Amino acid sequence: MTTNAPAQPHAAKTAPQRLRRRRDFLHAAASGVRHSMRVFSLQAAERENDRETPARFGFTVTKKTAGAVGRNRIRRRLKEALRVNSFQARPGYDYVFIARPAALTAPFRELLLQVADGLANIHALGKSSKRRNRKNRPSAS
Repeated sequence: MTTNAPAQPHAAKTAPQRLRRRRDFLHAAASGVRHSMRVFSLQAAERENDRETPARFGFTVTKKTAGAVGRNRIRRRLKEALRVNSFQARPGYDYVFIARPAALTAPFRELLLQVADGLANIHALGKSSKRRNRKNRPSAS
């Protein structure tokens, strides 16, 4: 005879919202702030039209980083580290994590710390680390 014990409440946070369209990734790359860490590079860009909606996150893991299994594992590890640290993200921002090969082998505790540091530091950088538009660069002559 089995008893149907009530399920224990699960204290897990909901999954963060994801970036899905290419133009959102390109917007973060072109007009955003970039901060590099050992296991990933983080880009953040403020959305102009909806600053009150929750933050959205995108993940880029290239074939150069790892094979298909490794890329999916990196993406899962980054998503979980982000889920734990998502409270540090600002509403109205798009964030893009560009993974490096170290994201596959780094201890998860280090990955958690780097995600937390990256989210905390990306806004402290402000406009000073924005990449200048190529048109505004001085000529090489």
